[in-house]
Amino acid sequence: MVNGETMDDAGVYRLGEDLAIVQSVDFFTPMVDDPYLFGQIAAANSLSDIYAMGAEPKTAMNVVAFPVNTMDLAILEGILMGGADKMIEARTSLIGGHTIEDAEPKYGLSVTGVVHPQKILANRGARVGDLLVLTKPLGSGIISTAIKADMVSQEQENQMVEVMRTLNKVAFEATSGLTVHACTDITGFGLLGHAYEMVSDNRVGFTLDARRIPFIAGTDKLAEMGMIPAGAHRNKCHIQEHVLFDQHVSESIQDILVDPQTSGGLLLALSEEDAMIYLKQLHDLGGHGTIIGSVGQTQIGKIVVR
Repeated sequence: MVNGETMDDAGVYRLGEDLAIVQSVDFFTPMVDDPYLFGQIAAANSLSDIYAMGAEPKTAMNVVAFPVNTMDLAILEGILMGGADKMIEARTSLIGGHTIEDAEPKYGLSVTGVVHPQKILANRGARVGDLLVLTKPLGSGIISTAIKADMVSQEQENQMVEVMRTLNKVAFEATSGLTVHACTDITGFGLLGHAYEMVSDNRVGFTLDARRIPFIAGTDKLAEMGMIPAGAHRNKCHIQEHVLFDQHVSESIQDILVDPQTSGGLLLALSEEDAMIYLKQLHDLGGHGTIIGSVGQTQIGKIVVR
C-alpha cells in the first residue's frame, strides 16, 4: 500500500475500481549553462516520479521562477522550449503553470499521471530471490561539481547531459507484461539512499555488486580527486548505519553510490526470469539496464555492498 509512511516517489489517489491518479511536483536551479538543455533535464526529472510509480504521465503544469529584470527573456524561452519538447516526447499535455520573479532561475513541472490501482509500482515489496536492475549510470552530481572546477572534458559533460535528459519512459514501457515487485527512481538521495527506502520496512535486505554498478565514464577518477558534492556527504551520513561495505569497496566508489543524481534511472526488483525478459525488452526499445544486485533475507533492512 502506498501512503505517507512509504516514502514513495509520488502521491496516488484512487478515483474508482480501475483508475487512480498519480501526482508529483519537482523543480530546481540550473546545473548546465544551456537553457534549452536545462529545460529538458528539469522536465525529464519531474516526469520520472510518475514512471517510477508505474503510471503514464498525462498532464503537466510549469513551475517557474525567473529574474525578469536581470536576465534576457530569451533564456526563459529556451528553458520552456526544452521542457515542452520533453513533454511532447512523453505524450504529456501542458495545461498551465505558475511563474514568480526570483533572483535565480528555477524550473520544473507538476505532473499528473494515470494507472490502474492494481498496477501501481511502489518502492517496497521486493521479494527474496529478486534481481535488482538499474537503468541509468551514476555520476551526475560528481560531474556537475567537477564542471564548476573546470575539470571535466566536453565529452564527459555531454554524456552527463544525455543521461539526465533521457526520459524514463522506455524503462517504464519495458515492464509491460511483467511483474515488478518494487521500483523507485534514483535522484537526490543517491543509489544507496533510495535503495534503503526499498528495504527500510525490514522485510528483506539487498546485496549490491559494486563492480557491476554503471557510472558515467571518468566519474571514478573525479571521485578519487575529491570532486564530491556536499549532498553526497549528507547522504552517506544518513544511511551509514544501514549499509555494510566490503573492505575492497574504495572510498571513491562509496562516494559514487551516495552521489545525488539529477533525473537518474529506475531501480527495479523483479524475479530472475522477469529480470531477463525486462533487459531484453528494454534493449529492444533502445534502453539500457544492468543487473546490479539481488534481494535476500540476510542483513534484513540493510544493504551489503561487495
